[in-house]
Amino acid sequence: MVSKQDSGPGTNQQCQRKPRLWEALIPLVCLVVFLVIHLQVLKMEDPHLAIMLGVAVAAGMGLFLGYPWSALEDGLVEGIQIGMKAVLILMVVGMLISTWIAAGVVPLLIHYGLALLNPKIFYVAACLICSVVSLATGSSWTTAGTVGVALIGVASGLGLSESVAAGAIVSGAYFGDKLSPLSDSTNLAPAVVGAELFAHIRHMLYTTLPAMGIALVLYGLMGVFVETQNTDTARIEALRSALATHFKLSPWLLLAPVSVLIMVWRKLPALPSLFFATLFGVFLGLVVQGESLHDLVGWAFSGYASSSGHAEIDELLSKGGLEGMMWTISLVFCALGFGGIMMKTHMLETIALWILKYATSNWKLVGATNLSCILMNLTASDQYLAISVPGKMFRQAFLGRGLDPLNLSRALEDAGTLTSPLILWNTCGATMKQYLGVSPFAFAPFAFFNWLSPLLSILSARFGWGIKPLHNPAIPTHPSENHNSTT
Repeated sequence: MVSKQDSGPGTNQQCQRKPRLWEALIPLVCLVVFLVIHLQVLKMEDPHLAIMLGVAVAAGMGLFLGYPWSALEDGLVEGIQIGMKAVLILMVVGMLISTWIAAGVVPLLIHYGLALLNPKIFYVAACLICSVVSLATGSSWTTAGTVGVALIGVASGLGLSESVAAGAIVSGAYFGDKLSPLSDSTNLAPAVVGAELFAHIRHMLYTTLPAMGIALVLYGLMGVFVETQNTDTARIEALRSALATHFKLSPWLLLAPVSVLIMVWRKLPALPSLFFATLFGVFLGLVVQGESLHDLVGWAFSGYASSSGHAEIDELLSKGGLEGMMWTISLVFCALGFGGIMMKTHMLETIALWILKYATSNWKLVGATNLSCILMNLTASDQYLAISVPGKMFRQAFLGRGLDPLNLSRALEDAGTLTSPLILWNTCGATMKQYLGVSPFAFAPFAFFNWLSPLLSILSARFGWGIKPLHNPAIPTHPSENHNSTT
């Protein structure tokens, strides 16, 4: 196929072709090298420029493969378009966080949490609370942006590790994201492979419940070794007193999180529901706190700036705002642009097919699926792509081995859904960092549920536990595409 467009010198007469494996790996290896140099050697906190250099290498390889610049530009834009819904939610949640802080909703939850949560059981309690909320809402982002923000505040007040606390919050938030029938990812995985939703949810219990059980035990053990001298009563009471002095902590403020749960129960779309919750926060700020509309609107844009005079409270509650989300949004754009070019030029497909070449048994096939999902989260930087692309590519391979599509949909969630928040430049990882104020590099080792799930996915397949054979004769057992060779 010869390009007909004059899109740049030396590109208009080149033949487009699929990349060889070594060619597909060059942008990925360069991206990792750039990130290591940027984050570890130069000690820079913002990975944007490193990812943009990766975009440049991917684009250069695309030109080398014969793609005109116009096609690469289309891939760049298409990759970013995939994340536009996530960007809109980020913008609204940024406003929600700042208005809920100004209205006293988040301070009230922190005030109650400091009184009720024992440091010894905090990590377990945080994980369980977020699990319940995420199951009810179907959204890890909503859970982390509301309850998670308050729990990080409680952890700080109790003198506990914010990295461990964030890991517990993320574990709980993604428990519901994986299992709730209201979750986008829970619906996407079975839809991609042709499985039934509730059968998919039941089949995931084989790996999900053991992973969460082990995670809770580990959080419980970590709580045993909490040094209580860092959580003295006087300090906690000083924090609660500062919150009570600076905010009117009325129980009526609980109507805000209750309103979100009601809208979820009514199955209203996420974006208008969160926007209504933001407006409700403005209303509570006017009525309960007596703030001016001018200040509330300003905080919704630029983020809440606490001026209580208490250093810890001011540091804890100065966050949120639409403007405050721009760091995350720009990172999402950079990462999705890289993924878009990698997909447009078939480089991700080439790497995935090479991985599948070595899937010579059931457990190796499941392992290849998990690895491909993690690779998609690292390169395409989007949870939905990490589910949909491997799902479409590996479906025939699972059918060819006589395995029910439920095995594939479970593997997609075990790795695609749950590893996404552990990667800083992934849309989910960047969002968790923005909401919780803790980098995935810091909380990933303690997000036990998230990394135990893909591990148990492979182990269960290795020993044949929870592997469902194909019983539906209507589904072909001999695939027309077996993907057993690289391009």
